[in-house]
Amino acid sequence: MHIIEELFALQDVAYAAFQAKLTPNIPRERFIGVRVPEARKLAKRLAQEPEASIFLSDLPHTYYDENILHSLLLSEMTDYDACVEAVDAFLPYVDNWAVCDILSPKIFKQHKTALLEKIKEWSASEKTYTCRFGLEMLLSHFLDEDFKPAYLEIPASVHLEEYYVRMMIAWFFATALAKQWDATIEYLEDRRLDTWTHNKTIQKARESRRITPKQKEYLKTLKR
Repeated sequence: MHIIEELFALQDVAYAAFQAKLTPNIPRERFIGVRVPEARKLAKRLAQEPEASIFLSDLPHTYYDENILHSLLLSEMTDYDACVEAVDAFLPYVDNWAVCDILSPKIFKQHKTALLEKIKEWSASEKTYTCRFGLEMLLSHFLDEDFKPAYLEIPASVHLEEYYVRMMIAWFFATALAKQWDATIEYLEDRRLDTWTHNKTIQKARESRRITPKQKEYLKTLKR
């Protein structure tokens, strides 16, 4: 069975309609309606199959669900260099936040030094979802034990006006406030972010359970 037939065999039409509403920039007819847990199972099964590499090289895909599966297959790759090469080949075709955000290769956490250089490159891209992906990888891998205050400069220096990039920057800084308060709060105190991103960061942080009531009160005073 071809991969496209496997996807249609998992079709849930109501779910397709739901997904299309969440991703308004993609035409409804491009949604098959495969639920994410089913797509994950399919990716795990296909990861070792020769057909997977043919599918990964066959770009661009027609359906949103093919792109989701593509992201999930890349996330299963175990060779770092091959994975980065495949991610670079795919990113120009990523055209929505959902496909971008589900792309999270497990192998990345074993190659932090090389990954940081790629993150800087992706984040500096003028392409919305390449930039968003770079920022998301920074959020995923560099806000805990590998954190350095200098890394906050990476999202702070992004100036794309795109909604999905600015939203990711706000999400990044809200998460950074929860995990690395002392280094991150300075960016709000010094008004280092544009007004929209600054206020969205405060809103997201104040909605977070990881921020203390006292911190939330202080954040409220920094609204612009």
